[in-house]
Amino acid sequence: MNCPICKDVKLSQTLIHNVEVDYCPKCLGMWFEQDELRQAKDNKDKNLGWLDVDLWENQDKFKASYGIRHCPACRVPLYEVYYGDSGVVIDVCKICKGVWLDRAEFKKIVQWLKDKADYEIMHNYSKNLVKEFAEIFVGPEELREEISDFLTILRIFSRKFGGEHTLISDILLNLPK
Repeated sequence: MNCPICKDVKLSQTLIHNVEVDYCPKCLGMWFEQDELRQAKDNKDKNLGWLDVDLWENQDKFKASYGIRHCPACRVPLYEVYYGDSGVVIDVCKICKGVWLDRAEFKKIVQWLKDKADYEIMHNYSKNLVKEFAEIFVGPEELREEISDFLTILRIFSRKFGGEHTLISDILLNLPK
């Protein structure tokens, strides 16, 4: 596969947080096949596993445009899509669902997700807890991952508010991982 930016440069393989991805040795962009971006994000910070961004979830906020780059796998044009409201524009293939990130965009996405997770825990804890509980039964991830996401929210909440309610904190911190 060739780099969608450098065109004539072959992509090399590397491990990003235990996920094998393709990258360009010249521009340092990275190609994530379907679901690899989520896996790398989850492996980077286990506390972010529960927080997923479905690019097509909210049609009102969905912003996409026809891009000038081509998918390294399918060779069709990529679409430029805003990654949530992070301000990061990623390139997505509508056929293979691969994602191209320019240099340092993975780091920006993870930082945005950390900030978003802090906000969500502080302001929308109940809503997120109910959502993650419901996902245990309906997905989209495997049952084990959904249970882990639910327990992660409980542990994060416990750490943030544990000083005030030590009994609740002790119970939540002793939940299985």
